[in-house]
Amino acid sequence: MDRKIIVAPSVLSADFCNIKNEVKEIKESGASWIHLDVMDGSFVPQITFGSKFIRDLRPHTDLFLDAHLMVLHPETFISDFSKSGCDSITVHYEACTHLDRVINSIKKTGCKAGVSIVPSTPVWVLEPILNIVDLVLIMSVNPGFGGQKIIPYTLDKIKELIKIRKDKKYQYLVSIDGGVNENTLTDVLKTDLDVAVTGSAFFASKNKTEYVDKFFIKNSSL
Repeated sequence: MDRKIIVAPSVLSADFCNIKNEVKEIKESGASWIHLDVMDGSFVPQITFGSKFIRDLRPHTDLFLDAHLMVLHPETFISDFSKSGCDSITVHYEACTHLDRVINSIKKTGCKAGVSIVPSTPVWVLEPILNIVDLVLIMSVNPGFGGQKIIPYTLDKIKELIKIRKDKKYQYLVSIDGGVNENTLTDVLKTDLDVAVTGSAFFASKNKTEYVDKFFIKNSSL
């Protein structure tokens, strides 16, 4: 079965001074999600933006807002981000002492709940909560900066998650974040994933619609 995967441009690579037009271009490209990289300068080296940025952005788009909290103690921010208009909130396994509690608290707000792992974290640590999450985000680069190259072994983690989902009949989506561009797209699509976060390559593309149209999986197993 052929299928189009979800494309989630990351506004980390957008021009913040022109954000309304950047978001308009995302919509016109055919992408259906907007990925929001929230960084605190502690869990990752950079500082980006907080819930107010998302709250200000929400009235200007009807696209799915996918917040990726690369922060320490994410449980303290869930209320603010859910009220800001996010549709999905993803936290890091490495930043949560009580991950089950955090995932369930996200779901209680009405948002979709996601979990992410950095390249050095194995998939097996997530097995206890895979039956309750809506999204698993595999970091294919070490988080903190845009424009990095994919770490090859992270693609095997995506395949592993998809096999677990099939075997256990779970419902989560599998996403990749980092290094997705036209040069890596063939290998990325071979994993049979559901969502692709793309930042620098999307915003540098001269024809964003053509770029998004390339995210098409032929003969998917799904």
